[in-house]
Amino acid sequence: MNKVVSFLFIAFLLISCSEYQKALKSDDVAIKNEAANKMYEAGKYVKAIRLYEQIAPAYKGKPNAERMFYFYSMSLYKSKQYYLAGYQLENFVASYPKSEKREEAAFFAAECFYKLSPEYSLDQTDTNKALDKMQRFIDIYPESQFLPQANVYVKELREKLEKKAFEIAKQYNTISDFKGALKAFENFLADYPGTPFKEQALFYRFDSAYKLAINSVESKKQERLTYAKNTYSNLIKHNAQTEYKDKADKMLAEVEQELQKYTK
Repeated sequence: MNKVVSFLFIAFLLISCSEYQKALKSDDVAIKNEAANKMYEAGKYVKAIRLYEQIAPAYKGKPNAERMFYFYSMSLYKSKQYYLAGYQLENFVASYPKSEKREEAAFFAAECFYKLSPEYSLDQTDTNKALDKMQRFIDIYPESQFLPQANVYVKELREKLEKKAFEIAKQYNTISDFKGALKAFENFLADYPGTPFKEQALFYRFDSAYKLAINSVESKKQERLTYAKNTYSNLIKHNAQTEYKDKADKMLAEVEQELQKYTK
């Protein structure tokens, strides 16, 4: 029985391959389209793409083009060719505004850019683009069945950008560029008020202000010490039991000791 099944499967593959090769060589657009659709249904997306690419120019502007271009776009998506898929899916949405597949295509187009978003440590151009695309989808289709997943993607993309911005600010602190760190943390806290990195950002802002003040020239020291004390207050106001409290309290004690010199 197993031998019979294996034989039939092999025979099916041979016939399928034979049909595919004939379609590739054929000049008949209908034959190519039919073969491409069979490849798509069988999950052989790369083969389907080759055929769709051959017939795409002939289908442009024709009444039956919508279905072909949808399958072509989804073949690119399902074969993980996200740059091309994103472009083709967006083109499909623009070309067929009344299509019943428009919403689905719009979501998958935005998802392509999400898939292209790199690790937070790398350049985030594609992440920003993905966030814009996904937010636009949410704005246009607020009742979409894809809305829950779109919101998950938006949250992930925003957190990635927050992580990138936080790490850049922290790096200034690490290399002892405390002025740069203070500016970066101020911008970060203003841009991401609800960030999960807020407590860390508040501490490193205080740490940067403290180190800048303690090592400051005399003419600017009092002002910088006062600012450092204020950044400590911001940290404690956010979380009185912060994990950084012991270290921050020791730093504050030194700040206050230095400030006393200006009250005598």
